Amino acid sequence: MSLFKARDWWSTVLGEKEEFDQGCLCLADVDNSGNGQDKIIVGSFMGYLRIFNPHPVKTGDGAQAEDLLLEVQLRDPILQVEVGKFVSGTEMLHLAVLHSRKLCVYSVSGTLGNVEHGNQYQIKLMYEHNLQRTACNMTYGSFGGVRGRDLICIQSMDGMLMVFEQESYAFGRFLPGSLLPGPLAYSSRTDSFITVSSCRQVESYKYQVLAFATDADKRQETEQQKLGSGKRLVVDWTLNIGEQALDICIMSFNQSASSVFVLGERNFFCLKDNGQIQFMKKLDCSPSCFLPYCSVSEGTINTLIGNHSSLLHVYQDVTLKWASQLPHVPVAVRVGSLRDLKGVIVTLSEDGHLQCSYLGTDPSLFQAPKVESRELNYDALDAELKELQRIIKDVNKSQGVWPMTEREDDVTISAVVSPDSDSVSQAPDVEVGTDLVPSVTVKVTLQNRVALQKAKLSVYVQPPLVLSRDQFTFELTAPEMTRTVAFSVFLKGSYAPPELEGNAVVSYARPTVKCLSGIPRVTQCKFRLPLKLICLPGQPSKIASHKLTIDTNKPPVCLLSLFPGFANQSEDEQVNVMGFRFLGGSQVTLLASKTSQRYRIQSEQFEDLWLITNELIIRLQEYFEKQGSKDFACSFSGSMPLQEYFALIDHHFELRINGEKLEELLSERAVQFRAIQRRLLTRFKDKTPAPLQHLDTLLDGTYKQ
Repeated sequence: MSLFKARDWWSTVLGEKEEFDQGCLCLADVDNSGNGQDKIIVGSFMGYLRIFNPHPVKTGDGAQAEDLLLEVQLRDPILQVEVGKFVSGTEMLHLAVLHSRKLCVYSVSGTLGNVEHGNQYQIKLMYEHNLQRTACNMTYGSFGGVRGRDLICIQSMDGMLMVFEQESYAFGRFLPGSLLPGPLAYSSRTDSFITVSSCRQVESYKYQVLAFATDADKRQETEQQKLGSGKRLVVDWTLNIGEQALDICIMSFNQSASSVFVLGERNFFCLKDNGQIQFMKKLDCSPSCFLPYCSVSEGTINTLIGNHSSLLHVYQDVTLKWASQLPHVPVAVRVGSLRDLKGVIVTLSEDGHLQCSYLGTDPSLFQAPKVESRELNYDALDAELKELQRIIKDVNKSQGVWPMTEREDDVTISAVVSPDSDSVSQAPDVEVGTDLVPSVTVKVTLQNRVALQKAKLSVYVQPPLVLSRDQFTFELTAPEMTRTVAFSVFLKGSYAPPELEGNAVVSYARPTVKCLSGIPRVTQCKFRLPLKLICLPGQPSKIASHKLTIDTNKPPVCLLSLFPGFANQSEDEQVNVMGFRFLGGSQVTLLASKTSQRYRIQSEQFEDLWLITNELIIRLQEYFEKQGSKDFACSFSGSMPLQEYFALIDHHFELRINGEKLEELLSERAVQFRAIQRRLLTRFKDKTPAPLQHLDTLLDGTYKQ
């Protein structure tokens, strides 16, 4: 928010639902009155041309009837208006109006009125040029150093520059590599055109280079405007600014120096006339228009920049000197002399808000009224506060999406895992090593408390465990319905899963008074799978490469009571060693100390230790909970086995690298294979048989590789 606002000197709104852009505003003494007062010329995309001469009785007045000198509707949309010496034989100022397919030059004149309505203004068409290409924008100046007249250069939508020497068409040249037109400006000091291409770089083209580039076909010289097939031009200099430009303006303060100002989408650039960056400023807000002008301080440049936050910033070089709030987002800004008031800022918005303003502050004459002093009635305040709190409480109770009272879940979900394996495995086509893969049946039961819309049950287990079915859909149309589904779980891979826990999730929509389509809710339950699903009893081994020791604070427990089904009870009642063999083939040995409170897990492969270690800790916790002991704890006193972990990572990385090398080799062999196939196909299609030159042998060898 700006501290100061732009002070409104005169403003008006143009037409209804008309559109304007940055080329639609111009300030100049278009009627050649000679008194130094500028007129405001505005053209719209609806084809209306208006000329204003503001005369406010007091500051801030709206437009009076006599302020509008001329309003005329032209047939075509107005893209740009400019004022210059466009008519031969005279140095009077004329108005150039650019349409999409036409350029018109008018003279604006006024006749002295005999009544109180004032002078009468009219425009007269001096000449017009019909364009063979759709125009985008234009610029004017004394191209080639001519004196006493201005030439016009129009840029088409396909990147062609068309130069008009007043009433006659001079030539047309295509800019090299043009894709989209950008802003165009003319530098009189260097006699060159400067634009920003779709490559996001500022480009400068000498007028002499444009003029002396001959057309490719002399025979079609009469239609060179239509064809525009010119020679490829050589750019004078380029500068990559990395963003699209909104506008370009060139300021010449003396004959020895001029500056090129480029307004980008995020930055503001000042360049020397040879393309070197003089300075640049990163803008905080997205800009919409700008206007450089001479500064009071020597060697500095002031710039007006309007942005989409309805702010007008005044910069002196890169320093922000003033910020003013505007009532609209400006798309064009100009500075001129109106009614002997120099330096009036004229802004135009895209929907037709035209405002003349000045920067400064006006004194505020508002005085705050005195507050009535009265004694406070605390009893009345307490009663009012209690009433408001009661209203807030009632609103929170009645208007909440969910009732505030405690309630039960809408759906109850439970899962039961079969203690025995399936008599006929549900994984007949899956084999891991030499073992047949067992499967276990899980039953999930759903019971709904209220009628619900379509409910969906999703079941998830850790890979490589897979499910015979993992998605179920229910229609719970009446309350207190019970649905039970069953599915099987089995192993499909030669490695162990990270855990033996599954998850069943029910998602449903519960309709409410405020949301008839239903509010989504989720209920879930977890279940544990048996160890024998992935593991079989094995022979214990005393020799292992990797070992892990777990300390506990309770006396040792017989492994037979922890892992029933993995040891023969008749051999020894106090089993202190047990072997596990995963379906993938790897072996794990579990040892329990008879005297100390320690357990050791050991295996030839480091990654196989985790599952048995996790299962041991879980079963120890369940065992002591049944015994009524709640202070059971496990600990690990050794150093963290990070070296083995890092070795596994290095091995995995090495496998990935080798895999990429094999893919590259396979790709090379495939290219070679296809090349030999093409050669053989050419030989077979040939009408005159030719020897294969061992191509069949080479094809067979490549296929084997």
